[in-house]
Amino acid sequence: MKKIIFLISTAVFVISCNNEKPSNTNPATQEQSLESLEAEKTSYIEELNALNKKLDAVNQAILGKSETKKQELVTSFEVQPQAFEHTIEVQANVRTRQSLELLPEFGGRLNKILVKEGQKVKKGSLLAQIDDSGLQDQLEQMQLQLELAKTTFDRTERLWNQKIGSEMMYLEAKTRYLTAEKQVAQMQEQLAKTKVYAPFSGVIDEIIAKEGGQVAPGMTPLLRLINLDNMYVESSVPENYLVNITEGSKASVYIPVLNQTQETVVRQTGNYISPGNRTFRVEAPLENAEGLIKPNLSARLSVIDYANPKALMIPLSIVRENAAGQKFVFVLTPTETEEVFTAQLTFVELGKSKAEMIEVTQGLEPNALVVDEGFRLLQDQQIVKRISTN
Repeated sequence: MKKIIFLISTAVFVISCNNEKPSNTNPATQEQSLESLEAEKTSYIEELNALNKKLDAVNQAILGKSETKKQELVTSFEVQPQAFEHTIEVQANVRTRQSLELLPEFGGRLNKILVKEGQKVKKGSLLAQIDDSGLQDQLEQMQLQLELAKTTFDRTERLWNQKIGSEMMYLEAKTRYLTAEKQVAQMQEQLAKTKVYAPFSGVIDEIIAKEGGQVAPGMTPLLRLINLDNMYVESSVPENYLVNITEGSKASVYIPVLNQTQETVVRQTGNYISPGNRTFRVEAPLENAEGLIKPNLSARLSVIDYANPKALMIPLSIVRENAAGQKFVFVLTPTETEEVFTAQLTFVELGKSKAEMIEVTQGLEPNALVVDEGFRLLQDQQIVKRISTN
């Protein structure tokens, strides 16, 4: 480079000498003709132009070296499609439809409780018995009257079939028999109410009444029966999720007291929007093989309301916003120099987020190189150098 500068300086010196007054010119040049002098001038100009081109090339190289030193250093990551699921989380309560305080259908003295607390019983098992107040004796008398009425009717019917006797006698015997039969059936139903049976299989959770005490029909609770096999969680979900949460939606339930998480699905969604809090009911079943889950436990229900198997996800922290409220990121475009890129401002439309990541619904293509660290100081079309974070 020093040689080039020396040659340029010499050429400039020669030209400047040619432009000086004739009194200072070289005597040799004065003896040359005008044509030869013009030819010599043209030769010098060509040499000068060639040197100027070389000088421009050196300046460009120097400028390139200087710009490389000033390039912003950035890191980037390649956007790849991935499965993405968005969930909502709401408070829920554990429920069971088979939890019941048994009330008597017959009033009187509680004679006997035939089960103990914590005992497992099957559907139809006899749990308690109430004093029948003489109903059994009345039933036996009615059964005797029924037998007599039946015997009388059978004989009258045989005679009537032989055309013996009047039709009125036949009809009266039949009526007495049918009446006695219905009276016995009614008394049997009434007597059956003095016994309390299990309406479903379960566990005797609590015995409330005491033997020998008086009970009133439909008012005095006798005992509580619970079935812990068919448990579920129930929650109220805001109405804006009505379209996205449907029967069959994947869900999970976390019970803090038990530190237990269980995968499930939405079994039922309500058809009624509560006017007070604008929510609808959601129900999901629970498995309770060990019997640890109890009714009315607090739980957290997480339901998947959106899923995309090929979502483009980026960190929420790298998204910037301009004065017009438009969201954008910087995408790297390769240059001819290795690891040197052009940072291109790219507007994006965003979707749902999860764990500091957000989905890009428009604006990015798969395999795009998005600037991660160093994005805050960038301008559109700025030349940057990518560095590895490894």
